[in-house]
Amino acid sequence: MLTADAPLVLLQHGGLDNLSGKTGLAMLRYRQGPIVAVIDPAHAGRSLEATTGIARTVPVVGSMAEALAYGPQVAVVGLAPSGGRLPAEMRADVVAGLRAGLNLASGLHSQLAEDPEFAAVALRPGQWIWDLRREPADLEVAAARCAALPCRRLLAIGTDMAVGKMSACLELLVEARRQGLEARFVGTGQAGILISGQGVALDAVRVDYAAGAVEQAVLQAAAGAGAGALVLVEGQGSLCHPGSTATLPLLRGSQPTDLLLVHRAGQRQVRPREGVAAVAIPPLAELIAAAEALAALGRPDGRRPRVRAVALNTALLGEAEAAAAIAAARSATGLPCADPVRQGAAELLAALLAEG
Repeated sequence: MLTADAPLVLLQHGGLDNLSGKTGLAMLRYRQGPIVAVIDPAHAGRSLEATTGIARTVPVVGSMAEALAYGPQVAVVGLAPSGGRLPAEMRADVVAGLRAGLNLASGLHSQLAEDPEFAAVALRPGQWIWDLRREPADLEVAAARCAALPCRRLLAIGTDMAVGKMSACLELLVEARRQGLEARFVGTGQAGILISGQGVALDAVRVDYAAGAVEQAVLQAAAGAGAGALVLVEGQGSLCHPGSTATLPLLRGSQPTDLLLVHRAGQRQVRPREGVAAVAIPPLAELIAAAEALAALGRPDGRRPRVRAVALNTALLGEAEAAAAIAAARSATGLPCADPVRQGAAELLAALLAEG
């Protein structure tokens, strides 16, 4: 539904400088297509780069009425608020966009197409509302079909939620294409799908069909890809997190040839909710062994995928501290390690493509 060249306006509404706006911030950093304006009344008129650190020239405006002057075709909800519901202060801008003929894309848990206020707007021929957090139709139980694909398939696995699995994959995508390699990305969460325009919202799928949904998305993304192609599968959740069930269907559905471990430097526990007992993150070498053992199960090809490298998130560290953390992770795991956002993904890509 969301083509690569469609001009977008992002609805951020207070999210340019906090975690609730991470979906839109990821799009600003990684989407290659045009983003013509950002709506955020709290930051209207300010420099996007000064506010977010993202080096992209996009005007920040205070309302949909102002944004329409820049010629958007699609309005994208760029927030991921707690509870997954559209903030009340956004509703007027959504209605204004729909009445102006804009399409609407949303990754919220609440379904905007079913909202009475938005459903009351008469859509024009060809105009659409895309609630991407829906279970795909005609799903089947996974059957290891991706194992027969000739392309390489990299799955990012994390030590916790929100440690940078999507960013690592997208940085690898950028680097692979820079080197002239055929590379494709499979989004499995709202930001990844909105950036790429395709994929599956894994947290909207019933557990019995979760691996099948991943399998379907990977097969679609890999259609026509040869042995030299690289398919990057966005990771979700963590084997270490007591509330996460996402890693197993990703392993089963994608049948990866290779794995990438993603970790936040210095983090020793899964970040708990208030009042919930903390869960330790095991030594990285132990987690690598466990992930490789699980990835070897449920395969018709007898393959034993390996963790090829560690993507270390050093965003909270200074340069010297980041360098020390990367060196320590290399020593602890015996694997290549880099922060792909800070340093680029060339080292990680080289490790992935190395023979053996």
